[in-house]
Amino acid sequence: MNKNVTEFQLWVKDYYEARGWSELDIFIRIGFLAEETGEVARAIRSLEIGRDRPDEVIGSFEENIQELTKELGDVLGNLIVIANKYNIPLEEVFHAHRKKLSERYNHA
Repeated sequence: MNKNVTEFQLWVKDYYEARGWSELDIFIRIGFLAEETGEVARAIRSLEIGRDRPDEVIGSFEENIQELTKELGDVLGNLIVIANKYNIPLEEVFHAHRKKLSERYNHA
């Protein structure tokens, strides 16, 4: 088992539980995940084609990468809360995804 992944999953569990965020209805959590996914899309748009609204500040490439990194973390946090709700270790998610893709595309 990857100690860093497991430790991070436990840290997120403790952090979210301490704030009462883990108690939210799963459908509310899915809404947060969707919101954060949209913010990832916005960060990628800033990196790839820029922003053109006059009320937005245009950041440097490094600032935009930092923003994308933060938003990816928010998505990951929501995914971990969902995995924790159903007692699914991230390590298991990684292995299942790898197996699914290997089986799907290595038989072609």
